[in-house]
Amino acid sequence: MFYTSTRNKALKVTSAEAVTRGISEDGGLFVPCEIPEVSLDFIGSMTDMPYKERAKKILALYLTDFSAEEISAFVEGAYGGDKFSSGDIAPVVTLHDNINILELWHGPTCAFKDMALQLLPHLLIGSSKKTLKDKEIVILVATSGDTGKAALEGFRDVESTKILVFYPEDGVSPMQKRQMCTQEGDNVGVCAIYGNFDDAQTGVKAIFTDEEIKKVFEKNNLVFSSANSINWGRLVPQIVYYFSAYCDMMKQGKIKLGDKINIVVPTGNFGNILAANYAMKMGLPVNRLICASNANNVLTDFINTGIYDKNRDFHTTISPSMDILISSNLERLMFSLYGEDDDAVRELYDSLKENGRFDVSQEVLGKIKSVYSAGCCDDGETKKTIHDMYEKYNYLCDTHTAVAVKVCEDYRAETGDTAPVVVASTASPYKFCASVLSALTGDKAEGDEFSMLTKLEEMTGVKAPEQLRGLKEKKVRFNNVCGKDTDSMRKVVFDMLKIN
Repeated sequence: MFYTSTRNKALKVTSAEAVTRGISEDGGLFVPCEIPEVSLDFIGSMTDMPYKERAKKILALYLTDFSAEEISAFVEGAYGGDKFSSGDIAPVVTLHDNINILELWHGPTCAFKDMALQLLPHLLIGSSKKTLKDKEIVILVATSGDTGKAALEGFRDVESTKILVFYPEDGVSPMQKRQMCTQEGDNVGVCAIYGNFDDAQTGVKAIFTDEEIKKVFEKNNLVFSSANSINWGRLVPQIVYYFSAYCDMMKQGKIKLGDKINIVVPTGNFGNILAANYAMKMGLPVNRLICASNANNVLTDFINTGIYDKNRDFHTTISPSMDILISSNLERLMFSLYGEDDDAVRELYDSLKENGRFDVSQEVLGKIKSVYSAGCCDDGETKKTIHDMYEKYNYLCDTHTAVAVKVCEDYRAETGDTAPVVVASTASPYKFCASVLSALTGDKAEGDEFSMLTKLEEMTGVKAPEQLRGLKEKKVRFNNVCGKDTDSMRKVVFDMLKIN
């Protein structure tokens, strides 16, 4: 299988090249030239398999220049041992009736990003051996909270790599910040910026495509790659868990093979829900994909109107991983919906860069609405949902999962659609102790992050992940902050690499 760029469809690269590069030189994102289709029998054959075996089957369809032995080694390295606290890796639990929670946060950093970022280092090193010779890979990451820590942990002390994470100084939770700033490893770096996630993401993309920086890297035998979901190697592992969730629901007797389900995803950068779309295109029986947003509802408005407009107030919310106004992975969807017309995609994103908005045609809007529904909620509704889920169903959830559940409930009330639902649960509630505690008590949470963690444990009887509890004793290694402009961020990169 080959991959092309959303801004240059004449380009053809292997999966190893797509993973190693991270982003195309033209600024576009790599997408598969064709989507592999699977039968219901193929899906049914995975019902009794453990997660790792399901992953091997799905990944092999996309990573065709790797042998079965290589893919098996990648998967075993990512999901084997004691890295995940659940033996099921990504278990499905019933909330009530036919609403099911897909728990994606049992990995080492307690967020769904582990599902991909435990695999990506193995995949990237395997890819670099096929495509690069004697070069060190520099991984740049922009994060709204969870990606940063998951990438740092995944690439910690990985041979021939260095990783640098940028995050918004006031745009992550205290626990997320402490996770990143205490990160261990000789090849890691962390820097806050005076800006929001969109600023960090824009800066990282600008550095990736800067010709002068490329010359400096070439001189120093360095090459860029990405651990953000702009990298196809981040997106493809996420396709797996939607198939896995369907198989688990069959195994639990909640659905029969061929029954259609709805999938609800709390999303900001559009990667997680796009992975569900790829699964749907492959043949997973899906009725609707429901996009859940917080107060930064640019995606909700886009899906409902066809107008993508980032010219709006930016809200710092209690679900910070969704505080995003420029959803990078939407470009991959636009490429598909416009019939792989790279000229049309360039025109859309030139408009977004110059005017902060673009409009799609009515034909394309119709295609979007045939698959996607969308809704949003504010912080007050998010907290009420956390409270109600605990009171009614004895289920403790984080702020992002609560957004998805609220939007799911609104969708079902508005449409009467009672199809079985999978809600992607993206993080442990203990990553957002203050907000979750406040939701349960109705009062402002007091104390530091670790006293609140203890109080939440005592109140609910739900044990906090040990890796979060243990952060209290870890030394803070990174506390630097830089400007949001490209020059400031570039200086941080060069300082970390000790180059001029």
